[in-house]
Amino acid sequence: MASPVALITGSARRIGASIARTLHGHGLRVIIHYHHSADEALALADDLNRQRPDSACLLQADLDRPEAVRELASQAQACFDRLDLLVNNASRFYPTPIGQASDEDWERLVHSNMRAPFILSQALAPALAASHGSIINIVDIYAEKPLREHTLYCMAKAGLAMMTRSLARELGPAVRVNGVSPGPILWPENGQDNQQAIQQSTALKRCGQPQDIADAVYWLSQQAGFVTGQILAVDGGRSLSYSQG
Repeated sequence: MASPVALITGSARRIGASIARTLHGHGLRVIIHYHHSADEALALADDLNRQRPDSACLLQADLDRPEAVRELASQAQACFDRLDLLVNNASRFYPTPIGQASDEDWERLVHSNMRAPFILSQALAPALAASHGSIINIVDIYAEKPLREHTLYCMAKAGLAMMTRSLARELGPAVRVNGVSPGPILWPENGQDNQQAIQQSTALKRCGQPQDIADAVYWLSQQAGFVTGQILAVDGGRSLSYSQG
């Protein structure tokens, strides 16, 4: 039987690349989506294809543009003529203080964190149903407990969390839909001033690793056949005694 196929958005680097490598290491074929990170995406695809020929495909798309998202869905189905898993990982994160938030901020944060995952889920639902596949959304603990001056980001991730639960009902029983909600794993590239305080707010008193998220995605997608509509917190216990980051 042909090995299953996963599309991971924003998978050229950071957590997305770890997810792609982990799924590939477990025998899946992977579709690596990127926007600007062409060099990293090509290097990752080349590495995976050296390990197992014709096991990684590369697609570029701007997730801010609905027509580009729909084209990505079409191209993804053509890569290997099947699709078993959609991982909505791509995300933007930056502050939007209420007095400074613009229409452009709204579009950039809501489109990448909520609208693009919905469009991809909508477009790929028939292919995923045909393979009895699943969708994994990368959410955030800030979907439930807001981060100061990040209202638009928190709103978008809260919408993604509700989309996860709602689609689990709508697409079941053929397609399972779950989420992974990371805590402190990799700091945003524009940084946060209180990294030590955030780390100390976790029950485990440390940061996690991208591999922790990748392992959760693998388990939910490939081993948790009776789990749907759930959002798994992979946060070192930070959500147990939350202090604002």
